[in-house]
Amino acid sequence: MKRLPAALALFAAIAGVAVLYLWQDYRGYLDTPLPLPEDGLLFELRQGTTLRGLAHELAEQGIVKRPRYLEWHARRAGIAAGLRAGEYRLDPGLTPATMLALFASGRTVQYSLTIPEGWTFRQMMAAIGMHERIVRTLDPEDPAGIMAAIGSPDRHPEGWFYPDTYHFPKGTTDLDFLRRAHGRMKEVLDREWGARRPGLPLETPYEALILASIVEKETGAVEERPLIAAVFVSRLERGMRLQTDPTVIYGVEDFAGRIRYRDLRTDTPYNTYTRAGLPPTPIALPGGAAIHAALNPADSKALFFVSRGDGTHHFSETYEEHRQAVIRYQLGGDASRYRGGGG
Repeated sequence: MKRLPAALALFAAIAGVAVLYLWQDYRGYLDTPLPLPEDGLLFELRQGTTLRGLAHELAEQGIVKRPRYLEWHARRAGIAAGLRAGEYRLDPGLTPATMLALFASGRTVQYSLTIPEGWTFRQMMAAIGMHERIVRTLDPEDPAGIMAAIGSPDRHPEGWFYPDTYHFPKGTTDLDFLRRAHGRMKEVLDREWGARRPGLPLETPYEALILASIVEKETGAVEERPLIAAVFVSRLERGMRLQTDPTVIYGVEDFAGRIRYRDLRTDTPYNTYTRAGLPPTPIALPGGAAIHAALNPADSKALFFVSRGDGTHHFSETYEEHRQAVIRYQLGGDASRYRGGGG
């Protein structure tokens, strides 16, 4: 009868040693760097994957050697139900514990797409369509359907998306991307409209967006934008035609890259040489600087400007001064080639 307690004591001792070994092995494994390539690797935690499924998949890929330890730690740490789907970068030095923390953080791999200022809606849609990490769900040839999908039905799409660099995870849809860019544009436009200079000949934020798109296309020199805007604002106030080439170009179907004299004389809704006032829609995606300039133009009496050929412009208050500037900067000093008109 005395042998039974001794056997139990021995069993308890062996069990204690086993548990201690298991605990030490478990703790040691959690803090041991994973066998990852020197340049790391991408791992996608798919939506709906269970904790056990995740551990099994990581083991199959050779990333973890003790999947059960991974499950235990996730449950002990209280993150078993908080692992977030997405694509993650696993870099050298990551341990099982820090890998699980990464999956719980949601810090997924971010991709980017830059939409430059001055691009058109069509150019933006082409770039979105070519991005390998953006899922295409929209028809780029159906602008009305796109605007309805983002919650702005009956709006022309041009100008309504803010040009910027956007970061997003794999699997982002084109609709997600456009909603962000559209929301950003509305936010910037509303803020700038609220802080606009009093007395402008613009009745709505949309008219400001149209003017800003013209300013955007007329110059790449940030410091000139308020001056360009001032010229167009002065012309609108005086009832003068804007006479700006970028609007004409926008209205030319299949523009070949060089504006022709006959283009300036062919009437379209966007020809500001043949029609007064603003064109019916924006002609590009204006950035924040162009929007700010359109609503806060410079204090200038200039009514004309002409390109110097170096990315900047010469501004003139009178037609005769403008004529001389055109002859000098555009016609090589040959006054016989001057046909009049122009910004």
